[in-house]
Amino acid sequence: MLLFAGLGNPGAQYANNRHNVGFMAAEAIARRHDFSPWSKKFQGLVAEGRIGGEKVILLKPQTFMNLSGQSVGEALRFYKLTPSDLTVFYDELDLAAGKVRVKVGGGAGGHNGIRSIDQHSGQNYRRVRIGIGHPGAKAMVHGHVLGDFAKADREWLEVLLDAIADNSDLIAKGDDSGFMNRVTLALRDKLQPTGEDDTPPPKQKPAKAQSHIRQARPQTPAVKAPETGPMAAMLKKLFHKD
Repeated sequence: MLLFAGLGNPGAQYANNRHNVGFMAAEAIARRHDFSPWSKKFQGLVAEGRIGGEKVILLKPQTFMNLSGQSVGEALRFYKLTPSDLTVFYDELDLAAGKVRVKVGGGAGGHNGIRSIDQHSGQNYRRVRIGIGHPGAKAMVHGHVLGDFAKADREWLEVLLDAIADNSDLIAKGDDSGFMNRVTLALRDKLQPTGEDDTPPPKQKPAKAQSHIRQARPQTPAVKAPETGPMAAMLKKLFHKD
């Protein structure tokens, strides 16, 4: 059995915050793999299902972000799981928006939800860090993290969440590199055109043969329309479209 925990804050006012992307990932996984309906347990919301042959418990702590460890620790103890059975999905300021990185162990990096889980469960669990980008100044971090994703973000965010859900079986298997590669490829294929057009260029029609009389005529160079002066003003009036 594995425990997948997505971090966020409960309540409709936080639902679209960047800080709630962990909740969004958990919800995407539940939809993709037909998990059970969410129910209240362990100071959170829980759904059960199977991914890649493994039984997985999905958890969305409802303790607010800073106390996430209370909910996660309770679930681990109930199921007699170890930190190695735990995967946490959460937002990462220090990753560009849309990037995903996976690691086992490490520090909290200033993330209060991770700090709380470290205190209750130790540090040796898998962390799926979902980039939300940095606003550029420390004073802007709070508003950025607790701000909603912009409309322009929705396109890449939906692709990213689908890719996380579609490839979560690799997380269940412990194939972290394979998971990151698949997610990166999904984003590239759907959002970043290669710039190369595989369509063959149209065939050039052969130049129409001209008669010897037409060939003998002197070629009159094209006359460039004047850009200034009375003639230019007149042409502008004739062809200007409101």
